[in-house]
Amino acid sequence: MSHKVAVYRKEHFNAAHRLHSKLLSDEQNALTFGKCNYANYHGHNYEVIVKVTGEVDEITGFVMDTKLLSDLIRTQVVERFDHKNLNLDTEEFKNLNPTAENIAIVIYQLLRPNINKQHDLKITLYETERNFVEFPC
Repeated sequence: MSHKVAVYRKEHFNAAHRLHSKLLSDEQNALTFGKCNYANYHGHNYEVIVKVTGEVDEITGFVMDTKLLSDLIRTQVVERFDHKNLNLDTEEFKNLNPTAENIAIVIYQLLRPNINKQHDLKITLYETERNFVEFPC
């Protein structure tokens, strides 16, 4: 008998960003993004929760080894974004507005190729204690 189980790993990283769209005027950006549009950027202590759902392997008893999942998140996400200015220091956001939504999508895209295709993957990203996004939903 097979059993589907979800495995979760929570990590964190600190990063600065500025919400700004090249498609909007400076005035429209200020109205749309408010304080998040300040020219000198601002930072967040992001919490990312990675959920991998799949069948329990009969041999190992794992859906996915959480040590491997932790290492994957560390190398693909934390080392890439921690203590960085997302707009200036990362290739992923040179031309992509680093909203929480876009950050979650990018994290998904970085991790998905490394997770068994038979397993579902979901990213939950907390930008603040009260503001968070999920991808896919």
